[in-house]
Amino acid sequence: MPRTVSRGVVALLLSCALLLTTAACNDDTKSASGAATPTASASFEQQKLAKTRFVANAGLAAGAAYQWIVKPYRAGKFQKGADGRTFALVKAGLAGAFTYNRLKAAVNNAKGDPLLSKAVAPLSAGIESIKDLGTKFRKGEAGDADVSTFENLINNVKDAGRSAGAEVVDKVPSTSELGG
Repeated sequence: MPRTVSRGVVALLLSCALLLTTAACNDDTKSASGAATPTASASFEQQKLAKTRFVANAGLAAGAAYQWIVKPYRAGKFQKGADGRTFALVKAGLAGAFTYNRLKAAVNNAKGDPLLSKAVAPLSAGIESIKDLGTKFRKGEAGDADVSTFENLINNVKDAGRSAGAEVVDKVPSTSELGG
């Protein structure tokens, strides 16, 4: 009998200790209004992650635009009568939509870093202008100006990242990622 009582006491003490430590960990720093106040380290980590996410998203956008739009266009894959034209146009359409999506995400990530947000802010209008280019590629209606728009926009995003200390490197997504 004394053994079960001692086990019960130990279990009770451990449970109380666990409850007290979790209650102590849950104590948020609150301001007078009741909202949590951010700490300096939290904002630094957030900015660091913002640049990392920006680089990842912009790199995917750049890789998709170059691999599935610019490169096939220069190789003549979009011209009437070219071998694999339909498949190249469908991939270009998907890549256009994917590029737009990743560029929007990159601009959103850039908002977490003051220097990066200032560098990327002028590009928002250009990113909005390519919104419907994916459809033009899929339908086979895209031309030199459309491909140049993609290429120039990607280069401008890379330059903006470089000026803010976030070097963007092309990362080519797979075809399954384009449709995902």
